[in-house]
Amino acid sequence: MKGVVISGDRSGSGKTSVTLALAALLARDLAVQTFKVGMDYIDPSYLSAVTGRPCRNLDGFVLSRAENRAVFNSANRGADIAIVEGVRGLYEGAEAIGDAGSTAEIAKLLDLPVVLVVNARSITRSAAALVRGFQTLDPAVAIAGVILNNVSGPSHRAKAVTAIEHFCGLPVLGAVPPIEEMHLAMRHLGLVPYREGTEETGFRERIETVTRLIGEYVPPEGLLSVTRELPAPADRPLVAPHAEEPDVTIGLAHDEAFTFYYADLEEVLGSAGAEVVRFSPCHDSLPDADGYILGGGYPEMHAAALEANAPCREGLREAAADGAPIYGECGGLIYLTDRVRLAAGWQGAEREETHELAGVLPGETRMPARRVVTYVEGMSEPASPMGAGAFRGHAFHYSEVALEPGTRYVYTLSRGKGIDGMRDGAVVKNVLGAYCHLHPVASRRMFAAFVDCCRTVAAEA
Repeated sequence: MKGVVISGDRSGSGKTSVTLALAALLARDLAVQTFKVGMDYIDPSYLSAVTGRPCRNLDGFVLSRAENRAVFNSANRGADIAIVEGVRGLYEGAEAIGDAGSTAEIAKLLDLPVVLVVNARSITRSAAALVRGFQTLDPAVAIAGVILNNVSGPSHRAKAVTAIEHFCGLPVLGAVPPIEEMHLAMRHLGLVPYREGTEETGFRERIETVTRLIGEYVPPEGLLSVTRELPAPADRPLVAPHAEEPDVTIGLAHDEAFTFYYADLEEVLGSAGAEVVRFSPCHDSLPDADGYILGGGYPEMHAAALEANAPCREGLREAAADGAPIYGECGGLIYLTDRVRLAAGWQGAEREETHELAGVLPGETRMPARRVVTYVEGMSEPASPMGAGAFRGHAFHYSEVALEPGTRYVYTLSRGKGIDGMRDGAVVKNVLGAYCHLHPVASRRMFAAFVDCCRTVAAEA
């Protein structure tokens, strides 16, 4: 099989549109396995949709080198080509000098060539200087080709292509003009993740628009010409399967309000002996299970539906009171609070709105609040239903959760921002709510501890 990384010179370069389109075009004839660098849920949802294979996340800060390789090799089974979409600019990461958390780190770790998407608006010969800088900053990063975006016309294209190929010795694989139709399609996709069964929202039509327009200017054959041959992936699962039949059932919230899950989660839970049952907090009653996981998402956008589904909210309160382990992550944390207050103007609200939520963690959520986007690092205490130990993760939210004084926290952070400054992981009985998103592979011991907690509570019931 073959492999390649598509990165950008900066955020907004157009790499997401280019990666989405090329993955969709190649998937017509090949088995395409996609990856996304960074702790992100949105882009992977679209890449999964156009290829029919779950996109996997890679991250040099959250996952170890061995874990990144394991995710990459396991996901590539049965694929013809691996396409890795970068994060932000090629060298952006967790540090100013080191490359931890960057696309460059992943490209070097996996020995993959990089195609650099350059926003060439208003530059021609200077585009070559920019690309040359990317080449020389870290010669160990193998930049193999360039795709230009926002090229205004034939003259602009000719000058920029000639300069890059002359001064940098790299092929220009395509040049995309500014296209308002494509810009609008990507803007409407925005921060809303793709979900199967949502055709009425126009997801497919917008993806097809982006694919058609990019395909006119960037032939997929050019991308194939700069890929690297990869060794055949080992035919073994990412995590060791459980030796016996599942003995724990975990209800997993999964609907329009809760969509932020990494593709590895159910495999990791299964390896710990759990059977996963999906349910919708917007539409379903709470299923009978030994424990529950409420992932991230947009509960504030569906607050009215969540409030209207009283049986699920009441069921969750009763389960929590009975000692059932419940883990809420970011959006799940919000749902576990008493209520959410949406300020006037937020999500189109004409006036302030308040919606009642599950009422498991005493306190409320307020939106909007200061934007938080950061890596997270900390320690979990033994009293946590997720077990004790060090962890790394990611936080991304616009909300503020204000819990009652005296709330117990079992996460102490050394990096990032939690519910209460450097404290995260609010606990009531066996319920834990946190802003930190955990990657299931990097934090598989914590998820195994959660399954064990479910097993113990069920045995004592």
